[in-house]
Amino acid sequence: MAMMDVQLNSWLLLGNAPTHFADTEVVTYLPSGERHAYTYGDFARRAMQLMHALDDLGIDRGVPVATLAWNTYRHLELYFAVPCSGRVLHTLNLRLSPEDLAYIVGHAGDQVIVVDADLLPLLEKVAALGALASVSHVVVMGDAPVSGLSSPTPPSVLSYEELLAGRPEHYAALEIPETAPLGMCYTSGTTGRPKGVVYTHRSTYLHSMGTSSGLGLRIGPDDCVLPVVPMFHANAWGVPHAATAVGAKQVFLAGPLDPAVLADALATERVTVSAGVPTIWLGLADELTRRTTRLPHLRHLACGGSQPPRALIERYRNEFAIPIIQAWGMTETSPLASMAWPKERMRDWADGRLDDAVRGQAGLPLAGVAVTIRDDDGNDVAWDGETMGNLLVRGPWVADSYLHGEGEEQFTADGWFRTGDVAVGSPDGYFVIADRTKDLIKSGGEWISSVDMEAAIMAMAEVAEAAVVAVPDPKWQERPLACIVPRAGAEVSLDAVRRQLLASGFAEWQLPDRVELIAEVPKTGVGKFDKKVLRARFGEGASSPEA
Repeated sequence: MAMMDVQLNSWLLLGNAPTHFADTEVVTYLPSGERHAYTYGDFARRAMQLMHALDDLGIDRGVPVATLAWNTYRHLELYFAVPCSGRVLHTLNLRLSPEDLAYIVGHAGDQVIVVDADLLPLLEKVAALGALASVSHVVVMGDAPVSGLSSPTPPSVLSYEELLAGRPEHYAALEIPETAPLGMCYTSGTTGRPKGVVYTHRSTYLHSMGTSSGLGLRIGPDDCVLPVVPMFHANAWGVPHAATAVGAKQVFLAGPLDPAVLADALATERVTVSAGVPTIWLGLADELTRRTTRLPHLRHLACGGSQPPRALIERYRNEFAIPIIQAWGMTETSPLASMAWPKERMRDWADGRLDDAVRGQAGLPLAGVAVTIRDDDGNDVAWDGETMGNLLVRGPWVADSYLHGEGEEQFTADGWFRTGDVAVGSPDGYFVIADRTKDLIKSGGEWISSVDMEAAIMAMAEVAEAAVVAVPDPKWQERPLACIVPRAGAEVSLDAVRRQLLASGFAEWQLPDRVELIAEVPKTGVGKFDKKVLRARFGEGASSPEA
């Protein structure tokens, strides 16, 4: 006896929505302020019209179709129509520079770009660099008039709604091999050129099951999810695929994030699960405090991209009664790989103990993801809560190579991916990210974790954000520099920072010799602290003890 040989492809993710959840809503808050709402039934019909449209445009199966778009219902249609019709969805990060986008479009060989109307000026800059040579069609979403692009080899420019109009609302499911490529996303390129990661139908299906599971985001048909994380990078943490598969209501916020709009949407739509980076939740907390709003339906927030400050976790628990669950992952891990859920035996632990043992950790690996921590010689280190090592992962939704065979050095001969993170494993089985390899500070031959120092500084009431970087030192090789964004009207001094760090357990020799007060911490295109900008700004730095 054997099980049915069913290919794990995008049609399995799509199948339940129009059949069993046809009346469940998909809501988008548009930049105009309009609330657009339709159902999974409507979504599936339009997605299938788009599949026919791609066929009629003569787009070969297996080629990349790119999106340059916000989080919207149309982007959700593309998430499914492109791979279900046999093409490869390539989400372009709209926060990258035109030069990086030009490189990525050419490197990927995109043949179609589907763009939100308000992002056409950005695409114009990409086109002006001569980067659309491989692109035959540009499809514009929205109500703006459609006009041509200024390009040496201009593609045809079409209207998304006109393209769908009148086409059949049913599309026969294709027999797509589960090993075929489904989607593609490029790394942020914090070091060197961005590299392409290709997701298969199988990896995306399995990632969706992990994302919705009890070790993941814990979502089901009775949930309403709002991914603040962008759909243009790393699958919006897998939320659109997973939520569609399990029939959860989805809410999208289009355009640049406004904490007031986010607060309104969370309350109005009775959102139960949301996901975003720490800076999002910092802004939302201030907004909720300002308006004295509470969110009784919100069951938990997933927080990733960087370690959330302990003060932020405590603030949400104590002020809003909302748990923040730390998540960890990368573009190369689809991206969700772990979440910091407590175990059953910990249910009676006090909050302080849980914060130390669980909530401050990157978490427990999702079922199917294996994690190991190794020293520089490739030997496994002890999970003793103290020993640092290089974090490696493997699993069915972890990349085994980059597009065009680039970055071979990040993959081991025995089948592991070198994440570039330095981690510490605990006896309880959790792991914490001590730092990125490039962000560790080596002072006098000893390592200092910039992540731990940032968390301690951001626990100060006067501090909105803090990033710690290494700066050259003639005696000690490197010293930590704290770049701090004070809260409005607050004062932050070097002495106060040093006292805070001493109280947090840092040794005297680890303390920064100076701080720099800045207006904001520069961010990457996905909202992470961009420390290379700070290193370039202060690395050869001023000699003043304090800015």
